[in-house]
Amino acid sequence: MAGRPYHRRKDVTVVSLLLLVLAMTLGPTPSSAAGTDWWLPTARPAPDSQINVTGEPFTGTNAQGEVRGFIDAHNHLMSNEAFGGRLICGKTFSAAGVADALKDCPEHYPDGSLALFDYITHGGDGKHDPVGWPTFKDWPAYDSMTHQANYYAWVERAWRGGQRVLVNDLVTNGMICSIYPFKDRSCDEMTSIRLQAKLTYDLQAYIDKMYGGTGKGWFRIVLDSAQAREVIKQGKLAVVLGVETSEPFGCKQVLDIGQCSKADIDAGLDELYGLGVRSMFLCHKFDNALCGVRFDEHGLGTAINVGQFLSTGTFWKTEKCTGPQHDNPIGGAAAPEAEADLPAGVEVPSYEADAQCNVRGLTELGEHAVRGMMKRKMMLEIDHMSVKATGQALDIFEAANYPGVLSSHSWMDLNWTERVYSLGGFVAQYMHGSEEFGEEAERTDALRDKYGVGYGYGTDFNGIGDHPAPRGADAANKVTYPFKSVDGGSLIDKQTVGTRTFDYNTDGAADVGLVPDWIEDIRLVAGQDVVDDLFRGAESYLGTWGASEQHQAGVNLAKGARTTASSSESNPFTSYASGQAVDGDGDTRWASDWSDDQWLQIDLGATNRVGRVTLDWERAYGKSYRIELSTDGVRWQTAWSTASGDGGLDTARFTGTPARYVRVLGLDRGTDWGYSLQEVGVHSS
Repeated sequence: MAGRPYHRRKDVTVVSLLLLVLAMTLGPTPSSAAGTDWWLPTARPAPDSQINVTGEPFTGTNAQGEVRGFIDAHNHLMSNEAFGGRLICGKTFSAAGVADALKDCPEHYPDGSLALFDYITHGGDGKHDPVGWPTFKDWPAYDSMTHQANYYAWVERAWRGGQRVLVNDLVTNGMICSIYPFKDRSCDEMTSIRLQAKLTYDLQAYIDKMYGGTGKGWFRIVLDSAQAREVIKQGKLAVVLGVETSEPFGCKQVLDIGQCSKADIDAGLDELYGLGVRSMFLCHKFDNALCGVRFDEHGLGTAINVGQFLSTGTFWKTEKCTGPQHDNPIGGAAAPEAEADLPAGVEVPSYEADAQCNVRGLTELGEHAVRGMMKRKMMLEIDHMSVKATGQALDIFEAANYPGVLSSHSWMDLNWTERVYSLGGFVAQYMHGSEEFGEEAERTDALRDKYGVGYGYGTDFNGIGDHPAPRGADAANKVTYPFKSVDGGSLIDKQTVGTRTFDYNTDGAADVGLVPDWIEDIRLVAGQDVVDDLFRGAESYLGTWGASEQHQAGVNLAKGARTTASSSESNPFTSYASGQAVDGDGDTRWASDWSDDQWLQIDLGATNRVGRVTLDWERAYGKSYRIELSTDGVRWQTAWSTASGDGGLDTARFTGTPARYVRVLGLDRGTDWGYSLQEVGVHSS
């Protein structure tokens, strides 16, 4: 979804949050025979959309044993099943054929007059020709947010054009569903997520049937990185399930009180993992019991802020940012349709221009969810999290050396990019127009070179956002048909669907089938280097996933070790002795006297290589402190220091050094209290 200054969207009401995910039932009727080439089905339904790509899809790996191909890191194949089932019109597939799949919502007939969400997002009066197959006069279109853009044959065209990984984010929003007047099912979010997961598996079976049976189709849902590599090696499309919803596991907040428990989170993560989900967002659009969100801008932001109030009883709250990272400027434009839903006398608050950060970060429940995802080797999507929540999540990952962090569609603060890369995470950019995409790719090119990683794109199709507009038939460096695929092995012509033929130059990115055309436009406008980085995207994504699967919790050399301290705060009811900082219990702590120049010393019992120290501060934290090492407890050397500590979870990394004793020396307190550490970890690397 949108919100960054360089990702523009039209004003919409509260009904207009996100969208996403799935389609319909199972099994085409065999009707047309193709050749014996493995990539061509022997039983494609007829009639159907054309693919308009000739040549064998590339298989195998490169000389270095790496997979090749593009990754769409953020798409919503089944979002027509979300939000009550009538917000996104048309299906990804249908056993009844293309005419049933690609038809408008019933309320859009005869002229679009009741296409409420369409005219809210598209502008004008919303009127359009509702007829889909076979004429498609008005949709799909690059700026139509309410019509199917992920028909299975169009996904097939993207695969044939070089895409090898697709992340299908299952999505919904209960508040949008409840407000939107047209619906045909429950608004329960987890019920929708389960349905979308089922239908993604049904789509796999639908395609398999075209190719002669289970496992033979090009659309392969994968459950681990090794399986994904094997699928791509065969030349097929590896499909990964993700989740993007506002209140996962029922974890909403009402008047700042969480409505779920740690047990709910554990059960929810187990269920999602069992469905095949391997990545997810913890919050999206609304602050919830897990974390605060990154704001939306303009009228959309106002509408979503209204939705947040209706769902939680609270509007967004802002504060001045403490670092270079900041959330999007909070929506301030009027959204009359949305504001009319507020109770009498309640108004959307105004916000100070210099207070651009969400006060809400990662909650205790959110931290539990992050650690639960790490335990299950899942990857965390940080787009849509407030910068405070993102920073806290990255702190947790850095303390554990956990690489499973993703930014899939330009929704994190770009100042976090190197921090994500240094962990081993993966970054993709929203599907902007070729000029815009190229400029942003160039801005981060040096970081990709530094960390040796590829790049991705997140199309966000069926996600309520505009897509690249046509540059015009007379534009410089326009796409010329037919053109060769990036690997050179296929020839790509104009996409024909029914009686309409799409030309990227005049139609823009109207649907997911035009992704190869968009990539060709990027090559012509932004250059081959950008495309080369994109062609390495699948490998880099799988590198992040594989490293997450292989992650082993490091041994904490400090746990249960003997400790001493300069002082310990006296309390007749609670012990704040030094050993409380290494007992493995985050609910206990060491607290010093209320003065500077305090220290905590840990005896590891034997000399070990020490290269990382983690410090989990209580509210009384050290603003200026250093980490010292010694082999004998007499002669000390400074391994790491800071004068800008801000509390929370800190990770000190330094060159591995032999040491038996580790000392945290506080020089300047961040509060009027002393120094207070809930837990200190000492690690070899």
